[in-house]
Amino acid sequence: MMRRPYEAPDESVWGKARGLDPVLPPYPLVRHLLDAAAMALWLWDRYLSDNQRRCIAAGLGLADDPERARTIVALCAGLHDIGKLSGFQFCDARGRERLSKTLAQDPGNIGVEKLQHDVAGMAVAPTVLAALGFADDMSGRGAIDRIAEIIGGHHGRFYRLGREKTDGPLYQALMGGAAWARQRTAHASAVFQVLGEPRSPEKFKAPAAVLVTGVVILADWLVSQEDYLRRRQRRLDASLERHFAESCVEAETLAHDAGLLPVALERKDFAEAYGIDGEPNALQRSVAEELAVAMSGKRADRSGAGILLVTAAPGDGKSETALEAERAMSAVFGTRGFAFLLPTMATSDQMHGRVAGVLARQNAQGASLTLTHSMAWLSSAYADDALSGGPQVLVCDGEECGDTGTARHQAQMRPRQWLRGAKRPLLAQYAVGTVDQALMSVLPVRHNALRLLALSGKTFIVDEAHAYDPYMQVLLGRLLNWLGAYGVPVILLSATLPASVSDRLIKEYLMGAGRGRSELRGRSFKASYPGWLYVDAEGAAGTEIYCTEISEARQKEQAVQRAMELQVKVEPVVHGSAGGDRNRLTVIERHLTPVVTGDGGCALVVCNTVADAQETYTWLRSRFGDQGLLDEELQLLHARFPGDVREARTKGVTAGMGRTGPRPERRIIVATQVVEQSLDLDADVVISDLAPLALLLQRAGRCWRHESWWAERGRPGGRPRPAWAAETGPRLVVLDPLAGQGAVPKQWGTVYAEFLLLETSEVLAQRGAQSISIPGDVQCLVEEVHGDRKDRFDWENPAKSAAWSAYTGENLAQRSVGEVLVIPRAGKVAELRALHHQQGTEDEWEAATRLGADSVRLLCVYEHEDGTVTLDLHGSEPLPEPGMDGRLAINDVRTVMGKTIPVRADWFQGEEKLHRPPESWADHPMLDDLVVLKQPVRNGQVQGVPVRRERMWLDEELGLVRE
Repeated sequence: MMRRPYEAPDESVWGKARGLDPVLPPYPLVRHLLDAAAMALWLWDRYLSDNQRRCIAAGLGLADDPERARTIVALCAGLHDIGKLSGFQFCDARGRERLSKTLAQDPGNIGVEKLQHDVAGMAVAPTVLAALGFADDMSGRGAIDRIAEIIGGHHGRFYRLGREKTDGPLYQALMGGAAWARQRTAHASAVFQVLGEPRSPEKFKAPAAVLVTGVVILADWLVSQEDYLRRRQRRLDASLERHFAESCVEAETLAHDAGLLPVALERKDFAEAYGIDGEPNALQRSVAEELAVAMSGKRADRSGAGILLVTAAPGDGKSETALEAERAMSAVFGTRGFAFLLPTMATSDQMHGRVAGVLARQNAQGASLTLTHSMAWLSSAYADDALSGGPQVLVCDGEECGDTGTARHQAQMRPRQWLRGAKRPLLAQYAVGTVDQALMSVLPVRHNALRLLALSGKTFIVDEAHAYDPYMQVLLGRLLNWLGAYGVPVILLSATLPASVSDRLIKEYLMGAGRGRSELRGRSFKASYPGWLYVDAEGAAGTEIYCTEISEARQKEQAVQRAMELQVKVEPVVHGSAGGDRNRLTVIERHLTPVVTGDGGCALVVCNTVADAQETYTWLRSRFGDQGLLDEELQLLHARFPGDVREARTKGVTAGMGRTGPRPERRIIVATQVVEQSLDLDADVVISDLAPLALLLQRAGRCWRHESWWAERGRPGGRPRPAWAAETGPRLVVLDPLAGQGAVPKQWGTVYAEFLLLETSEVLAQRGAQSISIPGDVQCLVEEVHGDRKDRFDWENPAKSAAWSAYTGENLAQRSVGEVLVIPRAGKVAELRALHHQQGTEDEWEAATRLGADSVRLLCVYEHEDGTVTLDLHGSEPLPEPGMDGRLAINDVRTVMGKTIPVRADWFQGEEKLHRPPESWADHPMLDDLVVLKQPVRNGQVQGVPVRRERMWLDEELGLVRE
């Protein structure tokens, strides 16, 4: 190809200076642009999945010419910092002094208006691209405008491209005179030529442009690492062509060191892969065999994907079912790895250990596995000396010049340092974390394009899909819409998901894949229970939607394997000190007496609030302590223990209560909702406060959880169920304060909607002594209480009707807030700035993944009589202080954060200044935000601290107490 005559790039124009060798010239801009283009080529070839490449190529109208699409992506990366040929050059003294005389003497109107270099780059891109021969299209978002938007968004936030203003000579002069304009073309042409002078595509669809922006951001971050730049800075004598060739070679090393090299698993059989002694159950076999067969005729180069819904009772092995499905789906759809998302940090931590084991058993050493939630860095999975987030990345981001088997598996699968940095964990081949991290991709936060890139190359698995409120369902639905547009296979798992919710989520996914709203109207997508439903997204609008589901034989087999008749005993109770025989604590004591005075057993008591759990634990300790119940046989677990204590207590509670034992002879666990999801507990009886029926069924899933397994393989230690439990069978005792015209206890507040409690109480009352067939009755009961019905208003029952109106109003309000905040559907984006339609920083929007009271992290410290303040009651752990370098040691920060407790921010409203952390922590981004409760210690005893109208202190047994 004949090269066009362009002016040579002026290498006095610098791209990087901060953090580099001050003796040497700053790093030239043109070389940084070539570095980024080279890295983008590597990312296309090695990091992007097949479905991502297909999506980008199709979005460029180049489905039949992926190589051309590849060069367009590299060109976008190579032009990302073209806006640094502007006033940016004057913001570093050394760079300014070394600037060539030609540029220094032709400043144009630089300085008249301050422009960030990403905005400047967006403004000059159309002129530069036109000079390179790209066709212009002012009628819509053609290639020139899209590339300009990508350049403007490379620091994570998209801006409006107003070419009616920015194309004008006065605005262009803000970036310098004619010499500056020529150099912008010269720099761009250097990139253009090493890429073979790619021709302009005829179109550039928004979803594809979002992915390309993610590639550009990632490429920029990788080649902006301090160590890399310092190394390249020392050898700049090579020609630009030679420099580009070296950059292409070095890209492999950079990506390897960052942990971005994908690793293929050695797929093992079921028992070996999951470390399970036995064969897969009927549900798992069905997915491994029937789903795989149903998909076997699909082409590997297909453009669409599909969504799988798995429904089964707690303890049915849905996690392994999902991973079996991922095997089949990733092979067909060309994804690499998976993201496994859960509702809470606790469930994410536990799943991370399980996934680490699965990967390690399939020889995935070298593959990156990250734990991604706000406190992930405290996990023992990251317990090594590399917690700093990796090498420093020198980007401006828009601001100018500014010991068990599981433990062994986790150690083997620790991610490389780079992937632990901010906003990077989802980029790993395998990611486990809270769903919030994924939902951030469809909120108007900085770098949402990078999050979409990270998710779009993986199989997307959402566990406990029933656990999200209407607001989060809007966000999840919008994310599924984008993933449908990107051809991402999706797996939804749930034990108690109403059909109306799953139906909405599936339809959002299909609309993202190109199905019209009108053709989905009147359609319903329901899965058998237990079972699975696969809905294929392939096909043009108006064509038949292909669905397949578990076979009737396998569905019946699974139902028989897990069949259980759950006896439900509803106990009308009175909270507080009244009620006599119906007093809540008295009733609990009566049901637990056989455990204490009989032949032992394991019981789980689930309370709706921390205060109720603390009161229940204290009562049982006082009543049963003199009857031989040992301290270790009565355990308390809730969310208001310090993080390190809660982790230890969770391990203590679950020890021996799972499938393999060793089974304790006697244990009573008092807990809150933390035991509802993903904790492997098998209790002989479950006693629960009244809760919405779906949650009662979740809690009941901890009752006789492994009975079928043990019936086939023998019980741990050969110890049978206690006689009292064997006589009644699996039993759920529901403590119902609404029975007999009661009311919702005041202390429950708005934990659960009153309407759902009323409905649940009424349904249970109507069933009387009738048992609940598991799994046969589950879906019907869930639909009866939680289903989407229009006949809930009852004129003859004003109280219930008022509760229904409040419930529906709250749901509508939550969905409305979600619709206001969430980014548009993938097919509705015209300008990329729609992804940042709300003003605000990322920090302001991060909390918007969940509605409700804002939370803060509380650190309880101890103020001793001599005035010293320590982390422990005994005074042996002083508060950490910065070292000689002015920085706090990472291990000290880990220690402090491990002792924090998440609490509601409004507890301290108006008194924040009284509970500020030490001044020496002010410069640390995490410690500076803590709320610190200084508890006086007198005669070795902790004293309560007045906080607004409450007293608060940390009790070693009870956790954080408020009264």
